[in-house]
Amino acid sequence: MKITLRKVGKIPLDFEVKSNEITFKGYLEYHSGKLILLKADLTGSVDTQCSRCGEDFKLSLDEKIEFFISDGLYDGDDIDIDVVESFNSLADINELLNSEIELIKSDYHSCEKCK
Repeated sequence: MKITLRKVGKIPLDFEVKSNEITFKGYLEYHSGKLILLKADLTGSVDTQCSRCGEDFKLSLDEKIEFFISDGLYDGDDIDIDVVESFNSLADINELLNSEIELIKSDYHSCEKCK
């Protein structure tokens, strides 16, 4: 799902994307300048490996996601949350979902045996 950033206004634009056992649901809303606010919930489960024993297990997800998308290069430093830059004036929600999943999987996780 690709959303043209110029079409995002002050009225929140809802989205929902599903991938396997994961749901990414939230909205995009114009913030200021070139910045679009993304707020979403990431729920479901993902297959990952235990950082201690290496066994595969399902990790339950219930994450609140919040960051800005900049329509072009962001050169400010006046905000406290992350900024993702888009150089084609599109927000690819599927790509953002995959990035968030990979970020979560790259963290240290323990299976039930190793907790």
